[in-house]
Amino acid sequence: MGFSVNTNTGAMAALQSLSATNQSLGVTQSRINTGLTVASTKDDSASYTIAQTLRGDVLSLKAVSTSLAHAKSTTDVAVAGAEQISDLVNQMRAKAYEASDTGVDTASRDAMALDFDALKEQISTIIDSSEFSGTNLLKTGGGAVSALQSLDTAGTTLDVANQGFDALVTALGATFTDAATATTMIGNLDTMATALNTSLSTLGSASRKIDGQSSFVSKLSDVIEGGIGNLVDADLAKESAKLQALQVKQQLGIQALSIANQAPQSILSLFR
Repeated sequence: MGFSVNTNTGAMAALQSLSATNQSLGVTQSRINTGLTVASTKDDSASYTIAQTLRGDVLSLKAVSTSLAHAKSTTDVAVAGAEQISDLVNQMRAKAYEASDTGVDTASRDAMALDFDALKEQISTIIDSSEFSGTNLLKTGGGAVSALQSLDTAGTTLDVANQGFDALVTALGATFTDAATATTMIGNLDTMATALNTSLSTLGSASRKIDGQSSFVSKLSDVIEGGIGNLVDADLAKESAKLQALQVKQQLGIQALSIANQAPQSILSLFR
């Protein structure tokens, strides 16, 4: 090819090569900065769209996890209250048994009745106090639990019914006044204890179920996040090595362009 000062094909080739290197260098630097190979739909529309859908699922699972955590706290507060009430009922039964002894004098029985009433009032206090975020599973009208279980909006919720312990206290009736009424009270307390045991079993089972579902949701969220990473995360070790290679290539490209730009100056020697 002849010498020309109008067209420097070597410089144009060097410039195109340098531009391509700079473009690749920009992509690599972006991947290192963001940690992503697919940071935009411009990088890979299919992978980006899938990743965005999965990110939406992860956020929705966080809402499910929050719902389950609220249900867990509400149920556990009820469990704590129910267990304490069960202990108090056992103490009340002991008092009623003592009072059912016909050999007990009136003054002693009256003292037992006072203790009995104090325990009964304590149960009412515990029922009123067993509330979490506006929900009280032990008090009639205190609400119930209905938590999300999954992303399936058409699926069933995780429900825990209200146990209505205050109704059990009311059903005990008036405090015993003699051996006969104390014996009747023992029967009432046995009925209450049976109902309490059923409620304790229900609440305990619900708490375990919530724990299991919460664990599953957490693991599912981790798996989905791992899937997102597989789709869009950059291999930083690979990108780091590529960055160094491109930086060297860029420097060589600049030198090649500089040499190509000096070529037309050699034509001047022809006119000396």
